[in-house]
Amino acid sequence: MTLKFGVIGTGAIGREHIKRITDKLAGGKIVAVTDVNLESAKSAVEQYGLEAVVHEDDKALCQDPNVDAVLVTSWGPAHEQNVLNAIEAGKYVFCEKPLATTAEGAMRIVQAEMAHGKKLVQVGFMRRYDPGYVQLKEAIDANEIGEPLMVRCVHRNPEVPETYGTEMAVVDTLVHEIDVLHWLINDDYKSVQVLYPKKTARAHAGLKDPQIIILETKSGIIINAEVFVNCHYGYDIQCEVIGEDGVAYLPEPASIVTRKSAKLSTSIMTDWKDRFIDAYDVELQDFMDSIKATGEPNGPTAWDGYIAAVTTDACVKAQQSGQKEDVALEEKPAFYQKQAAAVN
Repeated sequence: MTLKFGVIGTGAIGREHIKRITDKLAGGKIVAVTDVNLESAKSAVEQYGLEAVVHEDDKALCQDPNVDAVLVTSWGPAHEQNVLNAIEAGKYVFCEKPLATTAEGAMRIVQAEMAHGKKLVQVGFMRRYDPGYVQLKEAIDANEIGEPLMVRCVHRNPEVPETYGTEMAVVDTLVHEIDVLHWLINDDYKSVQVLYPKKTARAHAGLKDPQIIILETKSGIIINAEVFVNCHYGYDIQCEVIGEDGVAYLPEPASIVTRKSAKLSTSIMTDWKDRFIDAYDVELQDFMDSIKATGEPNGPTAWDGYIAAVTTDACVKAQQSGQKEDVALEEKPAFYQKQAAAVN
């Protein structure tokens, strides 16, 4: 069985996924594309030599009977309606984050999917498919370090443009930790507080950088997350889970060790795409494979997208208030209680 994709959004990430499905992964084919700029959609068809229909808009693409699954890589604020149109048409959906730009929007998607009666939606939180995070998850689930008590994590970028604002440290950057951490420790968030250390001289006038985000889970686990997006030296992702019996660390990406000029050194990546490029491949392959095997996607659900939206909203409120803010999640519906873990 070949899963036939329609792609909404033919910008950089959309084209990367088109190339991935067309040239690298097994079991998928691009049969339709659309973009708010139809010339971009047409050029993507030409660039990759696709036998694909160019639709005028997302609704027409979703209603195309030749489309089995919709790949949403459009502008973030358009995601909610893109996904709702796909659900209405009964199509599977792989949606890059965010699922929606508001918690209310994410809940509308959750409600639409439940009304349909079958899981159709997977959100593109690729870290769950990174080999290092998979190993960390396996160690925690196997109780190798005992009950988790604390988590320390780091998300550092070498630099960001002047269009990057203080809120984006949460909604664009920390959102990946928000998803992968609640998956790692299997616990929901209860509250959040944001602290601002001394500001780096490399941050532009409108950006507070770095930031420390303290999350507390419902069981009492404390997560200390650092976001530093002008660290200058590289793209650096770290995670340390402290348990009752031991500590588990996220492994560093593989790198040769050099001895030169009286120094022992390893390389640090500078581009986020290189750090998680394999995870992008694995998540999309798993999306296709799980649909063929079970009839439903296996990865992060619409409910996970809702958790991320509610938590980022609370983080932004904490950024602005300087106070501890509640993460007010609705009770998880039975519809989403059973979810298979990502596999590598």
